[in-house]
Amino acid sequence: MTEAVHALDTSGADGVVLMSSVHGRYLGDPDFEPLWAELDRRNANVFVHPAQPPMPLLPGTPAPLADYVFDTTRTALNLVLNGVMDRYRNVRVILSHGGGFLPYAAYRFSGLTSTVVAPARKAEDILRDLKRFYFDTALSASPSALPALLAFAEPGHVLYGSDWPFAPQDAGTYYNHYLETYPDYVPGQADAINRHNAEALYPRLIASPRPVS
Repeated sequence: MTEAVHALDTSGADGVVLMSSVHGRYLGDPDFEPLWAELDRRNANVFVHPAQPPMPLLPGTPAPLADYVFDTTRTALNLVLNGVMDRYRNVRVILSHGGGFLPYAAYRFSGLTSTVVAPARKAEDILRDLKRFYFDTALSASPSALPALLAFAEPGHVLYGSDWPFAPQDAGTYYNHYLETYPDYVPGQADAINRHNAEALYPRLIASPRPVS
């Protein structure tokens, strides 16, 4: 928490990066409540990158291939079910890699929570908090994932992501192709994903030089 406050207040950071889990504890853990309170007071942007979940790897399956999308989804659901996304409305949380499988499974989470897990909670309230997340497109702009992401995410909540330098350039090129050739954008949506949505979160980018195409 001290480091986050220093980065935002003294160093002028654009936001903070949190890992999806730390030694088996997810970001909705009550022990992290003071951190969320400080971030909320500063209207902070918080980028969440997945970590290796606290369980053995599948044999022959590196963590980034399957477990990272799982851990991102786990921490997002943990934040919602523990009320963090409802209590701290000033924080903007960006989930990497299209939010794992959250967009695809969001209505499963909301429907089962309201009917089986916590009947006192309304499905629409769970959906509202799930829709508070922002999502980047890193390694996720595929013909099957992109429609689900765009169908679920609120307008302005999808941001371009490349996963550089962790993913090699060939991986970025592979997913960029699908992002650039997606046939069902509404007018202005592609430009918003590529830049304008990020400008809304990071206003200093508006004055930054645009890359030469």
